[in-house]
Amino acid sequence: MTRSRTWLVVALVLSAGGVAAWLAFRPDLRGAGSPPQAHVKPQVKQRPELVREQLFAELQPVKLANCELRRFGEPNDGGYLMCGNLLSAVQTGYSYGISGYDQWGCDISQRLKVRVHQYDCFDDRRPVCRNGTTVFHSECVGPSAATMDGRLFDTVENQFVRNGDGAARVVVKMDVEGAEWETFLQAPDAVLERIDQLSVEFHGAGDDRYLAAVLKLKRFFHVANLHFNNYSCQQDIPPFPSWAYEVLFVNKKLGVPDPSGTVRGTNPLDTPNNRDAKDCQVQTG
Repeated sequence: MTRSRTWLVVALVLSAGGVAAWLAFRPDLRGAGSPPQAHVKPQVKQRPELVREQLFAELQPVKLANCELRRFGEPNDGGYLMCGNLLSAVQTGYSYGISGYDQWGCDISQRLKVRVHQYDCFDDRRPVCRNGTTVFHSECVGPSAATMDGRLFDTVENQFVRNGDGAARVVVKMDVEGAEWETFLQAPDAVLERIDQLSVEFHGAGDDRYLAAVLKLKRFFHVANLHFNNYSCQQDIPPFPSWAYEVLFVNKKLGVPDPSGTVRGTNPLDTPNNRDAKDCQVQTG
C-alpha cells in the first residue's frame, strides 16, 4: 500500500524514537551514558547511490528448496507471497498497517486456524473476516511506546507480550509507510527469532539505516521473494525501479537454500499492486 499519510507516519515515528534508535545503532555517538567527548566524530554517511546499490544486492532472493510460494491476501495491492508449506508451526499472526482492509490477515486466520492481530492507528475501520478470528487494535507499531496526536504507538515486543504471545511462533505482515526501518532496528533479537515468516513493504532506498535494518534481518532470515510496488515506480533511484517494494523473509531455522543459488525473474503469483498501471519490475538474480 502507498497512502497519503506516509509523511505523517514517518515524522511521528521518527520524532518519538528516531533519535534514540539512531544513537543506539551508532555506539560511537552514544557516549555510553557519559557526556560526549570532543574527539568523537560522527561517522560519515554513504552517498545514497552507494547505499541503494548495496541494499539492492542484499535484497536479492535466494531460492529455497523447501518453499512452496502461495499468495495470501488481495489479488493486487494487499496480497503477499508466503511459503505456504512452512507455516504449520505458526501460533498467531500480526498484520500491521491495514487501512480498513486485510484479506492477508483473514487468509492466514482461516487457513492456519489461528488468531490474527490487526494494527492501525490511522484508520479505525475493522474489516470482517468470516470463518476467521481477527482482533483489531487502534494502535500503530514503532521503535518505542508513545502517544502522538492522540495516537498510540508501541513496539512489536510489547504488543506480542500484551497479547499473550511472548513465547509464540508468529507470522507477520507489515506495511507501515516508513516506520518499519526504526521498528526493526530496535526489535530485540529474541523477538525476530520467533517470527517464522515476515512479509514487509519497505519504503525508501537510499539511507544508511535502511541497509542496517536489512542486514540485521538477514541475520535471522533468508530473503525469499522481492516484488516492486508499481504505485511507486521511479526512474531516478537506480537500481531500484520503485521506492516501495515487498520482501518476504523466511526464518533460517525453516528455509533451506537450494544449491542452485538465487531466484531469477519474478514469480507469476506476484501481480501488479495497481492493476491499471504499467508494472516496473526488474530482473533479479
